[in-house]
Amino acid sequence: MEQFVPAGRSLPVCRRLCYAVGHFLNDLCGAMWFAYLLVYLHSVIGFRSTDAGVMMLIGQIADGVFTLLVGYGSDRTVCVYGKRKAWHLFGTVCVVVSFPFLFNRCLACNDNAPPQAQMLYYIPFVLIFQLGWAATQISHLSLIPELVSSESDKLELTAYRHAFTVVANITVYTVAWLLFQSQHNVDPSIPDSLGRVDIPLFRTLALILLGTGTLFSLIFHVGTKEAMSASESEIQLITPSPSQDALPGPVFQWKHWLKEPSFYQVTFLYMFTRLIVNLSQIYISVYLTDSLMLPKNFIAIIPLVMYVSGFVCSPAMKPVSKLIGINRCHQSKHAG
Repeated sequence: MEQFVPAGRSLPVCRRLCYAVGHFLNDLCGAMWFAYLLVYLHSVIGFRSTDAGVMMLIGQIADGVFTLLVGYGSDRTVCVYGKRKAWHLFGTVCVVVSFPFLFNRCLACNDNAPPQAQMLYYIPFVLIFQLGWAATQISHLSLIPELVSSESDKLELTAYRHAFTVVANITVYTVAWLLFQSQHNVDPSIPDSLGRVDIPLFRTLALILLGTGTLFSLIFHVGTKEAMSASESEIQLITPSPSQDALPGPVFQWKHWLKEPSFYQVTFLYMFTRLIVNLSQIYISVYLTDSLMLPKNFIAIIPLVMYVSGFVCSPAMKPVSKLIGINRCHQSKHAG
């Protein structure tokens, strides 16, 4: 029986960057979704706070369901273009065709349309967007072990990807701040509080982010080559000797993960971390406008300051954590 073992693979810096920007569109749209959807639906469109919350809840539930379905379907897809890149392309198209409608007025409604009718208008676009977001995310992540084999290279690709996530958040708030400034300079009589007059501003913001993200998605598809089949240069053929048992080893299936304590530790740690990040990102805009009654441009300024501060301070975290570890080690030795 023959077994195929992947040989070590590495990517040049250009290829790594091409891969890393493949999630930039998702990051841009995701940042705007979490930062501005609630405040847009409630303060700009005029939804009740409960209706705006329901729209956000529908989107998050759909994201969870579609993530499972896409993960299942992606592994079983056969495509000449590459199963991961095919799903990525499908997800990108879904995001591009749905996201502009989320941050625009209801095109099928008049001014007297009931809230239920407006919700029914937005829900299909929310579902399409979440399907596309999940397809892009899962396919992009699942490409990492297919592009590189060593743990250090996988970690580096993940780091590249995370760096562009931070850049995406900074980009969203920077462009939003510039649009608020431009709006005020063009017409100083526009009120400082959010209202229907700000629909064109959010529509413009969404289109700018879509255009930028789509360009980077194109770079990803051109510069990232998904292995269609194992070639002689990428695999090492191992033929066991007649004296060796050729029986295959046990296969680690998905249900085996449910018996691993570390699976639940990582799952809950990631879940609660994302919960804190998402809640702060979602409600900071609502808090600034509804509770503190600050001018609307602060929903761009304050988050921008937060993200830039985190970006500047992040390089110092590694030596600080290392120093803390050394100090604790010395303290334990003295205590002993």
